[in-house]
Amino acid sequence: MSQKQRIDQQPGFVLHSYPWRETSLIVDVFSRDHGRVALVAKGARRPHSALRGVLMAFQPLLVGWSGGGEVKTLVRAEWQGGQPLLAGRALLYGYYLNELLVRLSAREDPHPALFDVYAGTLHALVRQADAASLLRGFELALLRELGYGAGLDCDAGSGVSVDPEASYVYIIERGPVRVESAADMPDHALSGRTLLDLSAGRFDRPETAAQGKRLLRMLINHYLGGQPLQSRRMLRELQEL
Repeated sequence: MSQKQRIDQQPGFVLHSYPWRETSLIVDVFSRDHGRVALVAKGARRPHSALRGVLMAFQPLLVGWSGGGEVKTLVRAEWQGGQPLLAGRALLYGYYLNELLVRLSAREDPHPALFDVYAGTLHALVRQADAASLLRGFELALLRELGYGAGLDCDAGSGVSVDPEASYVYIIERGPVRVESAADMPDHALSGRTLLDLSAGRFDRPETAAQGKRLLRMLINHYLGGQPLQSRRMLRELQEL
């Protein structure tokens, strides 16, 4: 059991919530300095609760909590403003970010840099910015921050820098390995230029966008243990419509 604590004025976002008992909620909050924490919001479902209009996903909050154990008690939540509501596809993309954080991050594991990337991504999605580049950037930041991302700019086979003119296969838990023969070129090969672009956070080249999406999806699927994401299913159904 974790040590009892009292936290005040902590920047955070609601990732997920669900009913608890008759009038309360269990809220999964992504906080800047304490990572993902589970909080019970007592009475939050009552008609006149001050929390009803505050505990919304994708909105910046200042939260406070107390207690020990896996689930702590929410003692304060204040809306900070400055973040318009997500709508349409941007809303589904937001759910995708939240589902990745809930499924891949550990409880009470601080990642302030990832928190800042998450907040910036939400803000950019509202402006209808290039969603594909934003999602790839968040996925990369998530994998790196959680310790899942091997280097992209170094050949794991030789230890030398990736050659932009060469082709590579990415081996999970190891990194990119150069393909020496065209006869051995697999369908999922990546160009060295793509790997260097991804390492630098550049997604504007069509080849980088396509290959980067394929690589990051492979890595995320691996660390999810093959379990599907509901937000991906929703996006796929929307595209089919």
